[in-house]
Amino acid sequence: MPARGSPRGCPTDRGSGRPCAPAARPCGRLDRSGPAFADKVTDVVGLYLDLPGGAVVLSVDEKTQMQALDRTQPLLPVTFTAGEKRASDYVRHGTMNLFAALNVATGEVLGECRPDRNTAGFLAFLKKAVKPHANKEIHVVLDNLSTHTTPEGKAWLAKNPHVHFHFTPVGSSWLNQIEIWFGILTRQAIRRGTFSSVRVLVSQVRDYISYWNETAKPFTWTATADEILAKVRLTQRNVRKLVANNSK
Repeated sequence: MPARGSPRGCPTDRGSGRPCAPAARPCGRLDRSGPAFADKVTDVVGLYLDLPGGAVVLSVDEKTQMQALDRTQPLLPVTFTAGEKRASDYVRHGTMNLFAALNVATGEVLGECRPDRNTAGFLAFLKKAVKPHANKEIHVVLDNLSTHTTPEGKAWLAKNPHVHFHFTPVGSSWLNQIEIWFGILTRQAIRRGTFSSVRVLVSQVRDYISYWNETAKPFTWTATADEILAKVRLTQRNVRKLVANNSK
């Protein structure tokens, strides 16, 4: 397995000594002036900063189209005089999708690899994710993917009133803590890997999840909703000034 450098205490690689909060770095679309954006930011961040007593918060999403890439030449490791090198050409053996749920309180991750991504697959995974917490209130943080808002999903929620969905604002999946973990997974287990088949890729992902959960600890969210909204407003003002200056 790759060396563990996962973030603990704040969302950065362990050992960097640089605390940060990814939510404090607005990205994506900047049309965030509506009240729905502020309300959703406050709702999601409130779960991170003040976990409901006795309840469970799960951060859920899909990492789609993960590629099983087989490099045509073996990777050349770092040496004293040269950096790591890898071939630019490869054979792609296929793709797969990873459904994952991060327990915000413990840092543990539940993952399931599936060849397709649809409503049935999402609901099947969600049922598995909430099953261990059947006697508790469960808050699920999600983005606005179409499979998360289907009539089938709403019907399932109606039958399970102890489960509550909390959606991140449109274009703001960076508020979802599972995205932090996806980035770590990519850096430590996938990006530099060579996979001769989809099965090998799936095995690597499963092994990494098991490895992660052996010493799982939660992320510590440091940015408040007010801080995030203030940074977004500042970015909006700067973009407007830039556009106005370029149009002169």
